[in-house]
Amino acid sequence: MSLFSSPQSYLGVDFDSNSVKLVELRNDNGRPRLVTYGYVDIELDKSIGVKDSVTESSKLIRSVCSQAKTTTSKAITSLPAFSVFSSILNLPAMSKKDLASAVKWEAKKVIPLPLEEMILDWKLLDDSNGTLTVEPKKLAAEADDDEVKSNGEVKRGFAKINPSGPKKHSRVLLTAAPKDLVKRYIDVFKNSGLNLLSLDTESFALIRSLVGNDKSPLMLVDIGSVVTNISVVANNVPILNRSIDIGGLTITKSIANSLNVSLARAEQFKYDIGMNPDRVGQGSVPKTIETTLTPIVDELRYSLNLYKSQGQKNIEKIILTGGSSLLLNLPDYLANVLGLRVFLGDPWARVIYPEELKPVLDEIGPRFSVAVGLAMRDIE
Repeated sequence: MSLFSSPQSYLGVDFDSNSVKLVELRNDNGRPRLVTYGYVDIELDKSIGVKDSVTESSKLIRSVCSQAKTTTSKAITSLPAFSVFSSILNLPAMSKKDLASAVKWEAKKVIPLPLEEMILDWKLLDDSNGTLTVEPKKLAAEADDDEVKSNGEVKRGFAKINPSGPKKHSRVLLTAAPKDLVKRYIDVFKNSGLNLLSLDTESFALIRSLVGNDKSPLMLVDIGSVVTNISVVANNVPILNRSIDIGGLTITKSIANSLNVSLARAEQFKYDIGMNPDRVGQGSVPKTIETTLTPIVDELRYSLNLYKSQGQKNIEKIILTGGSSLLLNLPDYLANVLGLRVFLGDPWARVIYPEELKPVLDEIGPRFSVAVGLAMRDIE
């Protein structure tokens, strides 16, 4: 470490209209060290119908930064996984100049929206460590040739898998997002007084915080409040991304409707009972949770079969994250119905932090997986 410069620290900010999760990590000789963290969740009964505005999101982020006493303005955030389109392109070997034109041409074939409405970023997988980012300056610009991205639908994003063999081609990871969404994110951070260094993708953030150097094929399942995101990862690259509009809030609403109680009360029931093996199939709450989880389980099965149909190695394990992954005995339940090893991810495993914080960090960890991975982006 230089005697004349301070170690760099970065903010990972994971936010939506109802919540903010923020982590500040410092570069400690190439290892991330926890500086501070903070979060806010709008009460469930008040969050329904809240407008997802730039002003409200900026206000929430400023509030969390103030309460957490952050020490840097350098921030990284991610676009919602369900709004980002990604695909792996297999192109003939060619010069980088020709490759840029070829990527744009192929993008027209695989992206379902007009390119002029999108911002496009691409990365040569053969020449990278799997890290993909889209720089804000480029995103804020006029969005010229290299712009493209996302469709707002629910199920999509299959990246074709390359057969093994001599590499007479280039593997390119294409990522695209809508211009208006990118502009909104840039405006949020500008109004928050933070310096947005990069817009990342949730899948790569989760790979950094939960997978590390594990190259084996695995599945990441992020069960959020509204959406569940599924990624099949091989060699630290997400090759299959799918989203389904079911999350923890769906379960809570189902319990509330079944028992005719408030959302706050239903949330309490959800975490107190969960997937208790002694009660699954018995009582209205366990049955409601199991029924609501069925589409997620079906989507997991479909993704596993889709990957296997490509003749690839078997998925070795599933890593769960997101606030609703904390449902009691959920890993054991999924392991039983899917016949695979299922683990609760630990985003703090590669982070240095005071030992006395471990109980608290373990409790909130699944909610912070994306934020931790974002803050790790520039710490090698």
